[in-house]
Amino acid sequence: MPTPEPSPGLTELARAYGVATEYWDWQGNRVIVGALTISAVLRALGVDTSDDAAVTRSLAAVTDRAWRRTLPAIVVCRQSSTRWVPLHLPDGAMAQVWLVLEDGTRREVRQVDHYVDPRIIDGEPMGEATFEMPDDLPLGWHTLNARIGHDSVSAPLVVSPSALVLPPALRERSTRAWGLMSQIYSVRSRQSWGLGDLADLADMTAWAAADLRADFVLVNPLHAGEPVAPMEPSPYLPTSRRFINPIYIRVEDIPEVGYLSCAERQLLEWHADDARALNEADTIDRDAVWAAKVAALRTVFHQPRSSRRERAFAVFCEREGQGLLDFSTWCALVEKHGLSWSRWPAALQDPRSPAVDSSREQLGDEVEFYRWLQWIVDEQLATVQRQAKEAGMSLGVVHDLAVGVHPEGADAWGLADALARGVTVGAPPDQYNQLGPGLEPATLAAGPARGARLRAIPGHAAHRPAPCRWHPDRPRHRPLPALVGPGGPARQ
Repeated sequence: MPTPEPSPGLTELARAYGVATEYWDWQGNRVIVGALTISAVLRALGVDTSDDAAVTRSLAAVTDRAWRRTLPAIVVCRQSSTRWVPLHLPDGAMAQVWLVLEDGTRREVRQVDHYVDPRIIDGEPMGEATFEMPDDLPLGWHTLNARIGHDSVSAPLVVSPSALVLPPALRERSTRAWGLMSQIYSVRSRQSWGLGDLADLADMTAWAAADLRADFVLVNPLHAGEPVAPMEPSPYLPTSRRFINPIYIRVEDIPEVGYLSCAERQLLEWHADDARALNEADTIDRDAVWAAKVAALRTVFHQPRSSRRERAFAVFCEREGQGLLDFSTWCALVEKHGLSWSRWPAALQDPRSPAVDSSREQLGDEVEFYRWLQWIVDEQLATVQRQAKEAGMSLGVVHDLAVGVHPEGADAWGLADALARGVTVGAPPDQYNQLGPGLEPATLAAGPARGARLRAIPGHAAHRPAPCRWHPDRPRHRPLPALVGPGGPARQ
């Protein structure tokens, strides 16, 4: 049943928060999103739309929203272009503004002569000063800082490419690139542990490059899955898009395996025999594969590492920072409290709580184990990419991206303060599904933390080019405003 169209005030309010109010369907018709859907999205973003008066109040508040912030929540600049950024401060006050680049370099920022009339905000006169971001900033995530008297504030500043261009390997050739597409878990060999892994992928890329002259191999999303059973079978519903699923590790390729004692090596072989027996099955049993593999990986984890390897592990952990620590903490907490973090003790549902800090300390060895798993799988994936390029591939390994993440997963927990819950997301109807693909729980980016916290989602290592494809049969969490609703057909 069609829902009422939004009022002009509700439409204006939605646009002020970046929420779409219309779209064009697959037949070229303009579709107005229903008022109930728009209100549900705005409520998820913390906006009161309970009645017309509330919409009016919220609309009045949003016009002053920028003036209540000293700096914007996030600043996005194009490479080689300047950008004016407003700074709000008590009328007549002075401000100092500077940038700190990713590499720690400090850059002063110039104020421009651009007068804006003061405005009364909460009974106080406020002014607006304008600063110009230089046009020679490097690509990356930087920090914009401001000091007004004794008060200091900061905001993330992103410098994005001015245009998306083809990789050099494609720009410099006159013919099209081509490659193979495969679901890596299905590429099993005699040495597989019941599921195709990164060593199998390396063998396939070497064959495709040498014998077929392929430029790339496109594989399914490699995002992290659950650390305990039951494991989600679809790679398009990961627990985290920021990290890799360690189920793809080839245990024997870890350098420390060479230093295992005879007894430890025999234990590893027993686990391998159990897993390789699964190669004969017609279907993939991820839970059984992971049970055998994680037991073997724990044996290798406790093997002492050389100083060189220990240093490399420390560098990896430092590079991945808080995101890796949060993910590994979530994995350790899952082992103790179960997969559904919304059912954990209330104090553990906030990743920044003292209770989580205490649990992280108590579960220190487990947290370290999950950080180590990410280091190992990252190393092995980097090796696959390097060997693919050495074999002659112009691109190497390309992997797909899931549209979003599981509502009870690591990203939904670790980024809870930057994601709005309680809404669902789908895709508009098309010729294949006239009602629109089914809706599922969704998250929307909300709040000033979203830019800096979500920037790692597309992939955390440079050796993984990652085109994103929309799979209409698997709508998931999306870290951006979208057409969402409290239920019903996706066409709403």
